[in-house]
Amino acid sequence: MVENQISKISKSQLQFCYNFFFFFKELASSSTSVFTWRRTESWVLAYSLPHNSTSDHVSTRNKPKFRNQDFCLRTEFVPFRPQKKDSFALTQASEEKDIHCDVVKQNSQSFTSGEGGVEGFTCLQLEEKGDLTNNVEYGDVGSEEYEAGRVKGEKVDVRALAQSLHFVKTADEVEEVLKDKVELPLQVYSSMIRGFGKDKKLNSAMALIEWLSRRSKGNIGSISLNVFIYNSLLGAIKEAGKYNFVDKVMEDMVSEGVQPNVVTYNTLMRIYIEQGRELEALNLFREMPKKGLSPSPASYSTALFAYRRLEDGFGAITFFVETREKYQNGEIGNIEEENWEDEFAKLENFIVRICYQVMRQWLVKGENANTNVLKLLTDMDRARLQLSRAEYERLVWACTREEHHVVAKELYNRIRERDTEISLSVCNHIIWLMGKAKKWWAALEIYEDLLDKGPKPNNMSYELIVSHFNILLSAARKRGIWRWGVRLLNKMEEKGLKPSSREWNAVLVACSKASETSAAVQIFRRMVEKGEKPTVISYGALLSALEKGKLYDEALQVWKHMIKVGIEPNLYAYTIMASIYTAQGKFNIVDSIIKEMVTTGVEPTVVTFNAIISGCARNGMESVAYEWFQRMKTQNITPNEVSYEMLIEALANDGKPRLAYELYVRALSEGLSLSTKAYDAVISSTQAYGASIDLSILGPRPPEKKKRVQIRKSLSEFCNIADVPRRSRPFDREEIFTAQTKGT
Repeated sequence: MVENQISKISKSQLQFCYNFFFFFKELASSSTSVFTWRRTESWVLAYSLPHNSTSDHVSTRNKPKFRNQDFCLRTEFVPFRPQKKDSFALTQASEEKDIHCDVVKQNSQSFTSGEGGVEGFTCLQLEEKGDLTNNVEYGDVGSEEYEAGRVKGEKVDVRALAQSLHFVKTADEVEEVLKDKVELPLQVYSSMIRGFGKDKKLNSAMALIEWLSRRSKGNIGSISLNVFIYNSLLGAIKEAGKYNFVDKVMEDMVSEGVQPNVVTYNTLMRIYIEQGRELEALNLFREMPKKGLSPSPASYSTALFAYRRLEDGFGAITFFVETREKYQNGEIGNIEEENWEDEFAKLENFIVRICYQVMRQWLVKGENANTNVLKLLTDMDRARLQLSRAEYERLVWACTREEHHVVAKELYNRIRERDTEISLSVCNHIIWLMGKAKKWWAALEIYEDLLDKGPKPNNMSYELIVSHFNILLSAARKRGIWRWGVRLLNKMEEKGLKPSSREWNAVLVACSKASETSAAVQIFRRMVEKGEKPTVISYGALLSALEKGKLYDEALQVWKHMIKVGIEPNLYAYTIMASIYTAQGKFNIVDSIIKEMVTTGVEPTVVTFNAIISGCARNGMESVAYEWFQRMKTQNITPNEVSYEMLIEALANDGKPRLAYELYVRALSEGLSLSTKAYDAVISSTQAYGASIDLSILGPRPPEKKKRVQIRKSLSEFCNIADVPRRSRPFDREEIFTAQTKGT
């Protein structure tokens, strides 16, 4: 039948076929193309370019089949889908320029996945330049026999063949399966070995290698072990994760006289990296030039990946800079097939990605993160490498510890300097982190940037910055640094933040603690003018400030106004009013306040009585103070250290050392620890008035107690506490007023 088909072909058709091949040979002058065998007993022309080529693979197809010079030609062009080649991708690093079999319509070379038999095995694409055993190159068309790849009319199912070897463990078992089979091309064995690796059947791959070795040593057939077969085996070992076979394979290569190539080194480097032997992988890279091998782009990317596994960002940058210098000086990148221009761009992207991942890992682990990250960012600047905005922002999200605020601020500044846009969520995260690190003023600067440069702050931004203001105001309140409280209120209003009663109350309490009566009155007035309704805390702070300023009539007016607007007094307000009337000597009103408290359900506490006793002591009414001390028993209120100390000091100063002594001994018997001031008062009064008292009962002088938080009126004190910038200008009392108030 074949002879009948040939007889029908004209000479012009044959001439066309020859012209086609010579034309195609010129087109592929820089590449290797081979004929491979298909199930349909015809030949597929597989045109394989180097890794970096962008041309398509091409096959020819023709319905009538004929044989001429031991090959079959098909003239209908059917382009294959071009394979993705990316030596930058480390998953491909060990497969560069190696022989492998692409199973079209399959995602893997595994022989156990999917169906299709020989239909799935479409073609063999050879990716190695140079002469390959049992394959005919274009330059040799018509001059070489193809008996090794020819099956003499017999159909062979490669997938079924591989599956028949799936469970073999020895070369004898392989021989039992393949003894009646014809000899197949070398690349078929290579692809089966890789498939065994993907299926984790490394014993089958090793058995097949041993069988091939026997045939090679026995001169059976034309197959001989070469570097491509061993590279396939190393790739299978890597896929299967059975790294203990690596040394044996390398020993076999030496014994067979097979010299490793670049692909061998790339595969070994990747295996070492997977084993955690990154330093040995880098040593392999340095060994290649000594062996006369030129590292490929995949070699460089694998070496960079080793630095990534070591988390050595500094070493990775040094390695990249040296590589770039070699490339720019023409020491590497002279192989046209490798297309170093594209590959170097991929390497540059890879080193940037490595630096990002290493810095993120440092931030997560928290080991010297600040120092290392900032130094690596500086090294990247020197190497002219720069992260993208997205990578900067992801690093910001990795900053979660207090000490990370330095890195977060640096990353924020870099984004602002480079881009006009920044994610609002990232800004909010930095505001939160600054607050966590007690860098509230730095958080305010971020918020100011949102107002000035964008993006527009949202509710989260508002709540975060207000919470920071509350922290600062609380610090000012606790220490009575009322001036900073006023400035913080002004700053909030300046930035469009409306202070709530909480913020106003903090400043009022600070004014009260600092005994700044006039400032408290003005702040209270501003609060009302701004439309904020005063609370019982607001009134209590104002009453306290008025009481300390001895403005008793004004305090009474405030009290009446509070009752008028329907605000129920709390314990603090009642206590202040009792202290005010005590200072005026109006004990009948003090007594009525105590009764009203009981009636309204606000039970007097030791604080209430301490305020009354303290008021009596300050105004020279020591006897009355003692009476209120005794009255505490009727109210079932136990005196505390403050009660005893205030009364002891008052009695000692009033010339009653024995009574003061008795109260001191009584406090000791109740287990209270009095201050050195009370002890010294008893001793000095006894000596001054010559009282005969056994001082040994008092015991040793008590140790000094820790000083209570002092009321600070200095702005510099607050700067140290709250980490806010110092102001060179002195506080101007006009800052208490708003612009509207000053204009009225």
